[in-house]
This record gives sequence, C-alpha cells and structure tokens, in this order.
Amino acid sequence: MPKAFIAKGKENRTEYGHPWIFKSDISHTEGDITPGDIVDVYSSRNKFLGRGFYNPKSQITIRMLTYEHEDINLDFLYRRISDAWNYRKQVADINSCRVVFAESDFLPALVVDKFSDILVIQTLALGIDKFKNDIVSILDEIIQPRGIYERNDVPVRQLEGLELQKGFLKGSFDTLVEMTENGVKFLVDVESGQKTGFFLDQKENRAAIAPFVKGVKVLDCFTHTGSFALHAGLYGAKSVLGIDISEHAVKCAAKNAEINGLASIVSFQAANTFDILREYYDKNETFDTIILDPPAFTKTRNTVQGAIRGYKEINLRAMKILKSSGYLITCSCSQHVDSSLFMDILYDAAADARKKVRVVEYRSQAKDHPVLLAAPETEYLKCAILQVV
Repeated sequence: MPKAFIAKGKENRTEYGHPWIFKSDISHTEGDITPGDIVDVYSSRNKFLGRGFYNPKSQITIRMLTYEHEDINLDFLYRRISDAWNYRKQVADINSCRVVFAESDFLPALVVDKFSDILVIQTLALGIDKFKNDIVSILDEIIQPRGIYERNDVPVRQLEGLELQKGFLKGSFDTLVEMTENGVKFLVDVESGQKTGFFLDQKENRAAIAPFVKGVKVLDCFTHTGSFALHAGLYGAKSVLGIDISEHAVKCAAKNAEINGLASIVSFQAANTFDILREYYDKNETFDTIILDPPAFTKTRNTVQGAIRGYKEINLRAMKILKSSGYLITCSCSQHVDSSLFMDILYDAAADARKKVRVVEYRSQAKDHPVLLAAPETEYLKCAILQVV
C-alpha cells in the first residue's frame, strides 16, 4: 500500500477525526500512486493514522475513509451504505431523504438522495468515482429503487480532474419525479433541477413553520419550487405569495401548488427579492409571517463580507414589513457564515430596523444530514424563527 506522511505539527486534525488532508499538510509520499488510489496515512513519527483516497490534483489531497487497518473493497462499501440506510430508516421519513451524506456517513464525496422510488447519486471526487459502479449495485440491492440517476454535472468535479456528466444508471424513467414531504407533494426535476433536484435539508424546518402560518398572510422569498410556500398553504395559511427570480422555478412551483390543490391559496411571482422587499416597504405592504430561504451568498471565505451585507439587507427589509408581533423564519446555507455570525447579522438588522426581536427557535439541517463533530464544514444550514415586535 502506498504511503502519505503528514508534516510534523499538522497531524492533530486527522487524529481527531477530520476527514480532509490538504496538500500543504503532506510532507512526502512513498510508493507508486495513481490519482484516485487508496493510501495509508502516517504521522511524521511513522504512526498509522488511517486510509483514504489520494488525488494530487485536488487541494483536498486525501479524503479519509477509515482510521483502521481494513480493506477498502465491495464489502467495506456495502457496510457503510447499509449503515447509512439503516440510520435513515430510524430517524427520517424515507419516502424522501438523503441516503448518504458524504463525509458525515464516512463515504467522502458521495451524495445519494431518494425521491419516492428514484435515487439520485453524485460522486464528487476521483477516489469515490472509481467505485461508482459498485456503489450503484449496492444501492440497487439494499434499497431496490425503480431507477437511479447520475447528477455529476457539478463544477467541483473539475477540480478533481473529472468530467461533468449526467444520465440514467438504472432504468429509464420520467425525470420529473413526484415525491411527498411532510404530506406535501412535489414534482422533482432530477435531470435539470438544482443540485440533485430538491433541497431535502430543510424538511424538518419546513414542518416547524406550522404554528406561525395558520390563518395569516405569508410571504415566502427565494421560494424556488415552492417548498416553504406550499407547506404554509397546507398548514392553513390565509394566503401565501412565493417570490423567486427564476421564471422556470416559479412555473414549477405553480405546478406543485396545483397538484396539492393549493392554487387558490398559494401564488407565485417571478421577481428579485431585494427589489420586492423594498417595493413593499415603499407601499406600506405588510405580512404576518415572512420566510427567507436564500441560496448561499458566499462559497468562499473571500466573499464573506459581501454575504454579510446581503443577509443583513434582506432581513432588515423583511423586519420592516412585518406586522407587529409577526414572525420571521430566516435561513442561511452559507458554510462560511457560521451560527454565531448569522445571529450577529440578525441582531444588527434588528437594531437598524428599530425592532425588538425574540428568538422563538433556532434550528439546523434535518437529521438525514448529520453533522460530523470533527468536521465543522458538515454543519452549514442555519434556521432562526424570530418574533419581531
């Protein structure tokens, strides 16, 4: 087995269980290594630390698979995927759920989502991509889906030296898949929708809005295909307006409203949320509950300051158009904006809006997206439910 040695003083993260070893952490390697191979990882004192995928083309040069002397083969993959599936059966509604959450399930760079009886798979690093056929066979045996689709059209693969591709891996089926989440039906575009087709990580947060939308006027910003808006409608909102900048997303959201029988309660508009919030303030338009679920405003540490300004602006403007004692359900999926920073942004927005704010509940991602304690990067979703006075 080829070996990679971590530089002196940089072993702690690996010893404490972080699954990534960066190029700058490696002092040298021994043996012939082809990109994507499995290597044994050693400390500077020649202590065995584990095994992982090696790819010198990536800044994350080693992705740890195990900290034991065990073979990485079909049986290993079967055990890991089986463990992941058994965990989901214990904690989640498996009609729609994330089956494998990469490093958090000790299968780095592997993502598998389940929409009804269809699986969507992403292999986002060279090492795991080499096992793709085995992974598909294992998923087919354990879960027995009607079909499996590949969404490897993600630019991050190019950093690993991989091509972008998508298509059928099992079966041939309509790629517009109907699934149910918390009793709400959704049409999921597994071929062309964002990421794998739907954002499953907000499932429990969407269920949590029920007490704050019943019988009231709701605004859902960055609605995408209407996930929060339709939950609000199902939970008894008087009226719901969903806003998204994408015409395509709004059309999809309207279809989802129709299949749920909510078209008379939930409507959608293609518009820029920043502009709409400003326009409503100018017109003295108010809402009882506002939901903010924007896309990530930053993907790198270099753009965090711009993200802070964006999050502050939308939250400030939303607070200004809430009725007294109304509720703001506000989210951030930006990994580089941690929980503490997000709450600081909300505090600053409240101060500038001259509003008193109570934190009713603070939430994170759904249990099918578990957080690996040794890897803070696996916790990215923040959801605060606030009462604005």
